[in-house]
Amino acid sequence: MNQTDIKLAELVAQAASDKKARDIVIMDLTGISPVTDYFVICSANSTTQVQAIADNIEEQLAEQGIKSFRKEGYREARWVLIDYGNCVAHIFVEDDRQFYKLERLWGDAKQVAYQG
Repeated sequence: MNQTDIKLAELVAQAASDKKARDIVIMDLTGISPVTDYFVICSANSTTQVQAIADNIEEQLAEQGIKSFRKEGYREARWVLIDYGNCVAHIFVEDDRQFYKLERLWGDAKQVAYQG
């Protein structure tokens, strides 16, 4: 486990927590996904909160000199994905999180509930 990558995932989780994201989970995909090492998945009560969480993640990481490679879904704000390379943030409205079930889809990954 790369300490830099887990630290990145923890920074994302903390920034989400700062905006009252719910059910924050860090998933270790090392050796499971060829695309990324960590997912940070969280829920929001509304599309407005999804955007606020996404904005805070980007602002907090930018202050650390960390820029995202891409962001998707921001306009609709039901599921925003922010790609940091070795860590990908997924911010959902609750209904969409239950529908897509990423935690089950990537069931082989070690999951840690984030307690901010």
